[in-house]
Amino acid sequence: MSDDGKNAIVLILFVGSVFSPYYAWKKWQTPDDHCALNVALYGSSPRWSMTERRATDTARTPGAFQIGKSRVIATGNGLQFDIEEHGAPLPRPLRGQVKVTAPYLNTNAYQLDQKAEHHWRPMCTHLDVEVRFDDPKLSWRGAGYLDMNFGDQPIQKGFDYWDWSRVPLTDGSTQIRYVTDPVGGPQKAIHLSIADNGKITPAENAETISMPTTRVWRIKRRTGSITGQHPRIIETMEDTPFYSRSLIDYGNIASGPGTHESLSCKRLRSPIVKAMLPFRMPRLSL
Repeated sequence: MSDDGKNAIVLILFVGSVFSPYYAWKKWQTPDDHCALNVALYGSSPRWSMTERRATDTARTPGAFQIGKSRVIATGNGLQFDIEEHGAPLPRPLRGQVKVTAPYLNTNAYQLDQKAEHHWRPMCTHLDVEVRFDDPKLSWRGAGYLDMNFGDQPIQKGFDYWDWSRVPLTDGSTQIRYVTDPVGGPQKAIHLSIADNGKITPAENAETISMPTTRVWRIKRRTGSITGQHPRIIETMEDTPFYSRSLIDYGNIASGPGTHESLSCKRLRSPIVKAMLPFRMPRLSL
């Protein structure tokens, strides 16, 4: 998010895209044939892109990942995204560069289910972010977050629902809450506090708070209190048939807006939802 709070960007790299209907229709075979760079711009010039690429249009090395005409490079202290994409469903271009600098990179990985088939790694909660786009015309600096999910099983087979939230606090730490409802298993909850030097400590196992469902698709949203403070929703950034992304406010204990995400894998398993996804997630070759 930009320092002035007026713009934001989300970048997600997929190898074996977990939300891809094409990957599901291929029975989750050959993940390298289902790669994508998701770009979501919010604020003055909103754009969305998530074009799936075949293996012939991608290349990976230890230091770089080429996806179509876009590229991600490891810089030694972070990542550089050279972005050349087209939006969907409106085919507007996205051309620009994003640099993220990480003061630390955590290697701790946390299992999200009892069988250890799904893991999450919070790599850095205190990124410095520099955004420069030619189309749309954008230039700003701000703060960001970097993490990674990986697994041995399709996400919609492993879970019914999960929610995740990240809140920057006034003491300089970031609190993260990750709660999953595995299929046929007990709920798994992870509560962490991560200092600005990367030190991770367990956070309070807080009271669960139900927030209003999204307006259009009625995705449920739950999170936790922090030191007794309940959140309120500032803005719903994504309201889709199976997923929501929102900004949340914890009042004077937070140094800025928090981010909240909900994922309904029950919805994602629906053939109707899968048939809708190609309108936002086309599969194209160069």
